[in-house]
Amino acid sequence: MIEPPADEGSSGEQHARPLTPESIAVIMDGNGRWAESRGLPRARGHEEGAETLRRLTRHCVARGVRELTCYALSTENFRRRPPAEVADLMRLLQLYLDRNREELLELGVRVRFIGHREELPPEVRESMERVERESAAHDGLVLRLAINYGSRSELVEAARALARAVRSGELAPEEIDEERLAAHLHDPTMADPDLLIRTAGEERLSNFLLWQASYSELHFAPCLWPDFTPERLEEAIASYAARLRKYGAVRSSDPVPRPPVVDAEGR
Repeated sequence: MIEPPADEGSSGEQHARPLTPESIAVIMDGNGRWAESRGLPRARGHEEGAETLRRLTRHCVARGVRELTCYALSTENFRRRPPAEVADLMRLLQLYLDRNREELLELGVRVRFIGHREELPPEVRESMERVERESAAHDGLVLRLAINYGSRSELVEAARALARAVRSGELAPEEIDEERLAAHLHDPTMADPDLLIRTAGEERLSNFLLWQASYSELHFAPCLWPDFTPERLEEAIASYAARLRKYGAVRSSDPVPRPPVVDAEGR
């Protein structure tokens, strides 16, 4: 749900938040550029990026983060990148899941996925389903990987589901609210990210969690994803912890905006 709790949005006072955000989302950008800057194949950059994800997952477990949602592959990249690069990404994804499955299970991580997995190779889907199934009972960090994911598509699918419910008579149009729409997103259990991080110096959401990130604090790191260390994550968390989240409210110390001056003709 994107609605802030009533005591945050109506009081106008600073929300007393924990120093560690409970839910973090990451756009893992810059793998290819990292490799090219070193004269290496782009696949090597993705390998280093997977190792960065492993380190960050361990750090988030130790830090007490509840959810880590990572943009691994957009629908646009899946469909537009050269087939050889997409094949490398699929191979790497399967390798990451198979190699790190035991460690993820030992850490108590629960692994989930969002995106259109039906378009992925069967062997990749099998690895995804295995780690999802084996970690389903864990109550530690939720590691959620967005693969072949696009937020606009996710919202369109939710709207279609609601439209079908209205057409069948199960739901009246006026009953559609944020809660009902959110229930039809790819993972209705997902908490809205407190902090959304993007690496590689880019400052846009790129069709990632457009609904869920409505009130997220944004942090743009200049380094490429393979260079995003736990120390860089701590910098992002420190920035998050220092911010005031008003959710559109006005603090008592803020000046109250004056209404616009209107002349006799109402202009």
